[in-house]
Amino acid sequence: MTLRVAIGGFGAIGKVVAEHLDRGIEGLALAAVSARDVVRAQAAVAGFARPVPVLPLAQLGVAADIVIECAPAALLRALAEPALARGRIVMALSCGALLDNFDLVDTARRHGGRILVPTGALLGLDAVAAAAEGGISRVHMITRKPPRGLLGAPYLEEKGIDVAGLCEPRRVFTGTARAAARGFPANVNVAAALALAGIGPDRTTIEIWADPGVARNLHRIEVEADAARFAMQIENVPSDENPRTGRLTALSVVAALKKLSAPLVIGT
Repeated sequence: MTLRVAIGGFGAIGKVVAEHLDRGIEGLALAAVSARDVVRAQAAVAGFARPVPVLPLAQLGVAADIVIECAPAALLRALAEPALARGRIVMALSCGALLDNFDLVDTARRHGGRILVPTGALLGLDAVAAAAEGGISRVHMITRKPPRGLLGAPYLEEKGIDVAGLCEPRRVFTGTARAAARGFPANVNVAAALALAGIGPDRTTIEIWADPGVARNLHRIEVEADAARFAMQIENVPSDENPRTGRLTALSVVAALKKLSAPLVIGT
């Protein structure tokens, strides 16, 4: 059986995922996309091997079995709620927005839908989820980004923090994963994913640094658990189209999609 896939958002992530689907993923077929710039998206999909329609967000769940959310965080509910009400699978990348719309989990439960959160630009979520089956006392993440990757974050604007022209690293935030997700909705969805995999958004802590000395988005995770103590670090190459997003994020979605229909699945 071939599962139909729709993509909500046709930017740095959505476009890459759509191209992979168009080239072919066993058991899956691209069915539709949605985009803010409809004309531009229509021109892009016209060049696909199998062109698909450009639809409004709310209609993606009609056209597909799986709806991938690659849109701005503020649009998560507009995409996810109608799809989940139809019993669809929603793959959510705006994981931070999910924390403030957690009733969507109840919607999924009532209608037989599912919300999947891919690993994205992070690593080690399998280990964190496994450790959470025992006991975890501490989860801390340190994120370092080039200053341009943090520009426009609501928290920075609210606090009057200017990261342009920095000559040395500056810690711009320390607090819970929940607060980080609200203050940096386009930057640290990884913090929300880490929190949901482990001990929750109010016990998971995060530091965010604007660092002019790095060219990549760095995330370091430190975990203290009954079953293990571990630390992991990843350095992600920013997307050319959107410096707030790492190139690995789109590839993580592709890997997660392949797991849905693969005869062999590796990882928890």
